[in-house]
Amino acid sequence: MKKIILSAAVIIAVIIGCKTNSKSSDSKSLNLTFEPKSNSKVSGTASFTEKNGKVTFVAKISGLQPGVHAIHIHEKSDCSAPDGSSAGGHWNPTFKKHGKWGVGEYHKGDIGNFTADEKGNGTITLTTDEWCIGCGDATKDIIGKGIIVHQGADDFTTQPTGNAGGRVACSAIIK
Repeated sequence: MKKIILSAAVIIAVIIGCKTNSKSSDSKSLNLTFEPKSNSKVSGTASFTEKNGKVTFVAKISGLQPGVHAIHIHEKSDCSAPDGSSAGGHWNPTFKKHGKWGVGEYHKGDIGNFTADEKGNGTITLTTDEWCIGCGDATKDIIGKGIIVHQGADDFTTQPTGNAGGRVACSAIIK
């Protein structure tokens, strides 16, 4: 009887160990570079890392005017237009009103505002289970979209864009 219990405990420990190991290696990452738009000198990087069902987004941007700026995910991974308009409107696969992330209705692309310091440098981080990297779910998958940094702040009210001003940087979200 002791032998059977010990064997069962070893099997359970091996199964738990395997599950833990497979989850820790189950991570996806994308590293992107912003290109300036609208005759700006804005540049920077963005990263998306998916782990355990959550995506963490980090953007580090420079060359901005000091103050508050909006950043959104847009419909298309096309940054070819000089003003960034080729990226389309905000990514809104659930057909909600524009708003502030996590408060009432908002687009899946309504990341929010961040502040650029006196040197024009800013950073923003967001972690969510509302996005995925390459999962194929049209309401969550960020692949094939674009990220736009705006000249001004998002007012979280004006439809459908938040009145955030011109597009000063763009990056395609592609593998």
